[in-house]
Amino acid sequence: MFEVAGLVKRYGDREVLRGVSLRVAGSELYGYVGGNGAGKTTSMRIMLGVARADAGTVTLHGIPVDDEVRASIGYMPEERGLYPKMTLVSQLTHFAVLHGIGRVPARQAAEYWLDRLGLADRRESALESLSLGNQQRVQLAAALVHEPAALVLDEPFSGLDPQAVDVIAEVLREEADRGVPVVFSSHQLDLVERLCDRIGILRDGRIVAEGTVAELGEKVGTQLVVRTPTPATEWLQALPVVTDDTTGAGVSVEDTTGSETRLRLHGGFDAQRVLDAVRQRGRVDAFFPWRPSLHEIYSDAVTGRPRLEDS
Repeated sequence: MFEVAGLVKRYGDREVLRGVSLRVAGSELYGYVGGNGAGKTTSMRIMLGVARADAGTVTLHGIPVDDEVRASIGYMPEERGLYPKMTLVSQLTHFAVLHGIGRVPARQAAEYWLDRLGLADRRESALESLSLGNQQRVQLAAALVHEPAALVLDEPFSGLDPQAVDVIAEVLREEADRGVPVVFSSHQLDLVERLCDRIGILRDGRIVAEGTVAELGEKVGTQLVVRTPTPATEWLQALPVVTDDTTGAGVSVEDTTGSETRLRLHGGFDAQRVLDAVRQRGRVDAFFPWRPSLHEIYSDAVTGRPRLEDS
């Protein structure tokens, strides 16, 4: 278990982190998302002990992260921290040795990860001769070469082509399956939605939403789709329509495209009443629950959109 509890970080009068807490189990992929300046990179550096919090704790399997524990964690910073003129196999061997692995097994691990990440044919190449995407693969290999007990990865998919994304996604799932807690940040929300077991959304130094995609979708409210040739203006007249300055049970219109209208239900409003209102005025071609994408969930969370059903 990788656990962060109550992280607070200030730079002068600015409070960058305001009580960030999260728990990532072994075998779990945890997606850590938020806008620029939300505090992701700062909190990830604190998780590794690269930066120091003003308050809060970070533990791995119940042990505070100190220099010894930090050596067992694989870290991939957003800014590349590799040697541009050093060959790939030499620097991966070097990083493994720095983590306490003997030179022979370190070389073997370097060879393994270069092969696993599709770079075996470039093993004797200098890093600077590689494309940015392939340099990103080497950066990941450097985080993995010592068989880490946990992984903290800042934007690991940045600049990768689809094939490389698939390879790295598979590697991260393999690491989680062997019991490694994996935390990674990404702006690619479709990828986070596809890969992650749980997701934390950070806004203004706080985690404002956390859970599986299904759990997060439930938190932003029940939505449903109505498809009918009858104009929505006709059947909506029979329903209480909720706006930003009203409270109570009812519906709000999220989107209208052609004959299809998507509604959000507030205050436990009964979906059957919507169906009855449409039927009384015409034909119903489709009527089904809507599961919001992570993009929609994220948009609600980072903009601080009020949840009217909680009013």
